[in-house]
Amino acid sequence: MNLPKSYALHQIHHPEVFGFDPNAYSRFKFGDDLVAKAFGEQLANGFITDYLQDNLITNQIVVISSPYSFIPTATFAMKNYFIYQLNHWLVENGGLVVQEAKVHRTVTYKEDYGALSAQERMKLIGNDSFQIDKQFLEDKTLLFLDDIRITGSHERMILKMAEEYKLTNDIHLLYFAELANMDIHPNVENVLNYHYVKSIFDLEDIIKAGSFCFNTRIVKYILNSDSGSFSIFIKNQTEYFINMLYNLALGNGYHTIAAYAANLEDIRKHIIKKKYKLI
Repeated sequence: MNLPKSYALHQIHHPEVFGFDPNAYSRFKFGDDLVAKAFGEQLANGFITDYLQDNLITNQIVVISSPYSFIPTATFAMKNYFIYQLNHWLVENGGLVVQEAKVHRTVTYKEDYGALSAQERMKLIGNDSFQIDKQFLEDKTLLFLDDIRITGSHERMILKMAEEYKLTNDIHLLYFAELANMDIHPNVENVLNYHYVKSIFDLEDIIKAGSFCFNTRIVKYILNSDSGSFSIFIKNQTEYFINMLYNLALGNGYHTIAAYAANLEDIRKHIIKKKYKLI
């Protein structure tokens, strides 16, 4: 495996100074597609300015978002706009438009990753296994995208996968931000994740803003909320939202997680009741 190159648009050196709006970041993590657009375009522009302008990649580029099973992560939304922006520049500079690939993951967990220490993260994610289509990647330059690098445990899993698959590709690891000061506790990630979203009711204006997209974080957060708050929250959602929430939860195997069982059962009953009324 060739030595991977790493690039982060923002470097975090202070626990309260980020170089970007923490409220916007929090909204992004809970499905605000407008912020995903801004972040994706900013990351593409940064990568172009700081790297591509002087190191044009002439062979086929493949962009790969952070690993997921059925429900995409927040990074997936950012990845879309990163690609649009990068394609504009590549076409204007005689390059090939990018392709996409997916890293498949097998394990799902309810733990909030952002609250864990470096050791706890590695222990949790170490049980996971990542898969990718090696044949499709042959002779291509790979850009692995993620929103933030805190301890590097996800990165280590990606590189472990690359080693296991004996990938000889040029690999770039791209991040919107990275924790550059290792004296800062990794739970700074949760400071960012929950900077705007303090309760389930803070999700309302993100969902109703007209630029919402589901991701793993918001689905897990809703299912993990206390039953009282959950029932008030769910009554304010559209039938489309409720059905999509249920479909995604099942697709990711969340019905097998005990902590989500009661709220999922409430959704199931609601859907059956609605169907019965329609009949």
